[in-house]
Amino acid sequence: MMRAMYAGVAGLKTHQTKMDVIGNNIANVNTVAFKSSSTAFSELMYQNVSGASGPTANGRGGVNAKQIGLGVTTASTSVNIATPGSTQTTGDGFDLAITGDSFFVVNNGSQNLFTKAGSFYVDGAGNLAMKSTGYNVMGWQVDPNTGDIRQDTVSPLRIMTEANLTSPPEATTNAVCGGVLDRNSTAVNSDAGYAMSLNFYDALGYEYTAKFAVKATDTKGEYNVELVDIQDSNGTSIVDVYNVTQLSDIVSFGDQKTQVEQVRGYLKTGVTYTPGVGGAAGTYRKELTFPSGELCTDFDTKKVPGFADDSYKFTSATGGQVLSHATTSLSSDKMEELYGVIYVAGQNGAEGKYYKNGQELTTAADWQNAMGLGNAQIANFQFTKATDGTMTFELDQTFTLVQGATQVGGTNTFNIEIPQAEAYNDLDLSDPTKNYEFDVAPTGDAMITIRTVTTGNLLRFDPDSGLFMSINGMDRVTLDFNENVTDLLGNNLSLRSFSDIAMDFTTTKWYDNGGSSTMGLDPGDLDGMTGKGKKMGDLIGLSVSNDGTIWASYDNGNTTLLGQIAVAVFPNPSGLEKLGENCYQTTLNSGDFDGIGQDISADGGKMTSGVLEMSNVDLSTEFTEMITTQRGFQANSRIITTSDTLLEELINLKR
Repeated sequence: MMRAMYAGVAGLKTHQTKMDVIGNNIANVNTVAFKSSSTAFSELMYQNVSGASGPTANGRGGVNAKQIGLGVTTASTSVNIATPGSTQTTGDGFDLAITGDSFFVVNNGSQNLFTKAGSFYVDGAGNLAMKSTGYNVMGWQVDPNTGDIRQDTVSPLRIMTEANLTSPPEATTNAVCGGVLDRNSTAVNSDAGYAMSLNFYDALGYEYTAKFAVKATDTKGEYNVELVDIQDSNGTSIVDVYNVTQLSDIVSFGDQKTQVEQVRGYLKTGVTYTPGVGGAAGTYRKELTFPSGELCTDFDTKKVPGFADDSYKFTSATGGQVLSHATTSLSSDKMEELYGVIYVAGQNGAEGKYYKNGQELTTAADWQNAMGLGNAQIANFQFTKATDGTMTFELDQTFTLVQGATQVGGTNTFNIEIPQAEAYNDLDLSDPTKNYEFDVAPTGDAMITIRTVTTGNLLRFDPDSGLFMSINGMDRVTLDFNENVTDLLGNNLSLRSFSDIAMDFTTTKWYDNGGSSTMGLDPGDLDGMTGKGKKMGDLIGLSVSNDGTIWASYDNGNTTLLGQIAVAVFPNPSGLEKLGENCYQTTLNSGDFDGIGQDISADGGKMTSGVLEMSNVDLSTEFTEMITTQRGFQANSRIITTSDTLLEELINLKR
């Protein structure tokens, strides 16, 4: 009876252990990546009452041994590692679900531990860490020489550093010209040509705009593509930025061509020519009547505000100077606008008064100071007041004549010497590519040779099919930057931040498009990406790929590899020891971690970003196990109570 009672006690203890395991499973039904455990029983040792005997020679059979069991014990508790839990979508890029028997490797500061719970975040030091414990996630770093993952001993993944916050810029090295050039386009047949622009970057991330012009030639299907200017992001030409004479000092584009044209030149009306004597050059003069801007070298700087240009009447000229008399009438509002003079009307017929800065203006000196004429070389100054506040001013002023200007017959008419090129009609003096040579007759008429120098590339289309044939005999041409330039002050400036840009024209076409051309330039090669160039990029996001690689994304389109999360695989994952906080450690029966780990994709596994693996506890199974465990516990308790009753009856025998 005592044996039965102790067997019941063993049964109670064993079933209580199983109930503890079931309770723990149910308690963790919503724990991230929790793996349920199960309990197995085994019987205890047996007491032999008598041994077994074998059959005898006279035909008597053998007898089995008589054994009495001593109860039950817990044989094992095992973790259900292989069965994955369901996944929960979180949308957090650093919430990772891992497949198969692999484990994340984390470090608590002293040792590597292992977990299925992939709820991570970036801590204050920039390390990838567990949200629940702060343990560092371990993985492999990027080889600085190759840019690839170096699968070496795992270390903490520090993915947010100062170096990762920006992505370096890239210089533009390729461009593509595509679209349709319509021969009937008004722009392409104009002097300025059809305009195209290319936005590109230098190696420092600064943006520039190259402006091109496509101009028709006399040959059908042939056009000249010229580089007009390159401007920075502020719209300033790099000719001015680098303080050089011309664009070709910085960059070249295509071949230099010279077009020669001869025209008959006729003197402008009012222009006279005097041949030179003894081989000297002739002179050109034109007659001017009060043309202040052309007659006087200092007219603009000495002109008095409020006096119109045609109010100046030039009266005499001596010693290279000319005297002018000017008159103007200004309302009180205009005087306030121009000079800050305030007019106060008089009362009861009294004369109005004028003030500036609180001081009344009464004398000519007061008015000259108020009008700022101290440096205007005023020879005579008079003013007349009107009752409505209008003032009439008269002044005499001396200006310096343009060199070569002479008065004609003591009248208000002057002759002025002008440059040769300004003496003839129909000359475009604003075009820097044009150079004029003059073969002048005694009458002043001239045969003018115009040499127009252009730098560009000959774009040719097949006149029958309209398809691209060549540009300067090739498929592409190069915007070729010099390595350095010497500015007008003699400073040697580097241009190495610019990269040469190969421009592909093969996709252009020469079709009828209703008189409208669509041909344009885009950075990058035909694939739209190679050599496109980029500004400096700011970090805008971090992401984890299926193989555990961690990538940084930047607003210039760049992506940078920052590291890779390594995983650990064990021969017997169920042999790992649970430590709590969703972590495990190795045991003698689980197998060791080699310190390096492996790529999760090596055995077909993957990491899924934005989801978490939940508990694999099956409540229906747990509740069923709970019922059978309860009944087992109840039955074992009956063994104890029944044995107690038997003992009580035995004790009662002496009564």
